[in-house]
Amino acid sequence: MSDQKDDRANSGPIREFVTLYIGDQIFGLPVSDIREVFHPLAITRVPLAPPEIRGVLNLRGRIVTAIEVRTCLNLPPLEEDEASSMMAIGIEVDDEAYGLIVDRIGDVLQLPERDCEAIPCNMDPNWQALASGIFRLDGQLLIILDIQRLLGVEPKTEIAA
Repeated sequence: MSDQKDDRANSGPIREFVTLYIGDQIFGLPVSDIREVFHPLAITRVPLAPPEIRGVLNLRGRIVTAIEVRTCLNLPPLEEDEASSMMAIGIEVDDEAYGLIVDRIGDVLQLPERDCEAIPCNMDPNWQALASGIFRLDGQLLIILDIQRLLGVEPKTEIAA
């Protein structure tokens, strides 16, 4: 047992991620970025909103923008019968609340920071643009999503009025 304890002590900083699934692909978001996980009940469409904005929802009296992560990843929408089981991850960026709509929620993983790898060059370019790194798990890749990039919060050129 002491060997196991020593290995953990020498593994360096640990990062915690909430795992989420889009189809069969596993993604991760840092636990520190997440406010809550919930089942979105009623989403109101917003006219003329970009396709990744599914609409808005009321979460305990607060209006939350619902972001369709599937659309951000250029994936087709869920079938109608599958959509009833979707989940949302509540986050807040610059005092604005968002609900990231995902297929399902997984577990919380604690992974050594030293095991984080660069994004593979053969990954879909759109996915590369939204990821900050990967972890190799048993038989699959955990793709770490960058919330700032996912929401398009990075500085953009503005059109003069």
